[in-house]
Amino acid sequence: MASYSIEDFVGNGVLKEVMDYLVSEGWDDVPTLKMMNVQDMEAHSLTAQQRDALEIRSYLHNRSLMEYADVLEASGKSLPELLSTDPRVLSSQCGMKRGHVARFMDRSVACGVPMPPNMVLPARKKMNTSTSLLSEYSISSTTMMSSPNPAPSPAPPRPFMSRDVSFPPTSDEKGIAMRGIVAAAPTDPRCCGLVKPPYLGEDVVPYTMIEGISVKKLTPDYKVGMEAWAIGELKTPPPMKAGDLWLDKPAVVLCIRRPGCVMCRAEAHQIYARKPIFDALGFQLIAVLHEFIDSEVKEFWPRYWGGIVVVDTTKDFFRALGGGKLPKEGFITGFIFNKNAIENYKRAKATGIPMNYKGEGTIKGGMFVMGSGKTGVAYQFVERNFGDSAPLAEVIEVCNKLQNNKLSKDQRGLQL
Repeated sequence: MASYSIEDFVGNGVLKEVMDYLVSEGWDDVPTLKMMNVQDMEAHSLTAQQRDALEIRSYLHNRSLMEYADVLEASGKSLPELLSTDPRVLSSQCGMKRGHVARFMDRSVACGVPMPPNMVLPARKKMNTSTSLLSEYSISSTTMMSSPNPAPSPAPPRPFMSRDVSFPPTSDEKGIAMRGIVAAAPTDPRCCGLVKPPYLGEDVVPYTMIEGISVKKLTPDYKVGMEAWAIGELKTPPPMKAGDLWLDKPAVVLCIRRPGCVMCRAEAHQIYARKPIFDALGFQLIAVLHEFIDSEVKEFWPRYWGGIVVVDTTKDFFRALGGGKLPKEGFITGFIFNKNAIENYKRAKATGIPMNYKGEGTIKGGMFVMGSGKTGVAYQFVERNFGDSAPLAEVIEVCNKLQNNKLSKDQRGLQL
């Protein structure tokens, strides 16, 4: 399982003995640790065995195959050597299931997240800004061998409908002059047009509708050793206004339909995998739930999401996504008769992430990109079909432009 807990990622191998040091140097979350390149490893004097272990575990993490991390690390082989191993040997000596061997061999199943060369991670000591050696693209294709029964690649996501991602810098006296962007996946008529998809608003929600929403903060950003905090402090967190969450720092706010849903878990996992990029842009990551089930929160954080988790029991975040109405759709019309939702499910299921059916799963979610303070809503994505997720390239572009606008405004203020 591709958990974002550092303890789960490191396991009981050779990396465990150096983790206290690496955490003290700023490598304190799994997404950032996976970005470590050869220069960083040299700077921290990692042994060849520790480098091989980090590369193996990063590769397995991208494929949700961490259950084999200890045994593959103990084999003493490097990742290229393992990828050149006969699949039958992986099954017999490492205990890998046949489908898992296919996923391990097939690089199209998942991909690494290399750091864009123009971005620099904050607060990391001796950090090299080049893309990570542990990116899967750094492994020579000549070392790969095709599996006799490769796993089928999931269908590519459908194109999204969105507006121009450019927007003017804020200039309103109250600081609420952001022209937001609305994006959503297309919807198709169902049952030969007999069932129409529910209408969802296409305008960005007014900022005043969001800032006063009462939420309860269930978890902070994940740091090593926080599992005990999550278990002991989930019961009665004090309420707070949503606007306080991004008062000093902009935020990507992901509204989760149901934390046990495989599509929701896959989306959260992919977004949090880009945490180093959002760190470099100065954005925090926040997940919003509409109901609090203690066991589900503990299962969701930090396994699939290591950012802040809050609960909105009034469901006002979700009503905002629906243009004032709760965006709710039944299972039969919303999933069984919806080919787009079924495609989303198949794509998420191919990741190998487990799922359950606990909680309310018919209230649709989405995403907001919020500027700091009262800047406003820069981006709003609506889950029109179950399992729709915001295109990450577009989200990152919006965050980048929002940050550039802020820097330009700050520079103008200094000049004045």
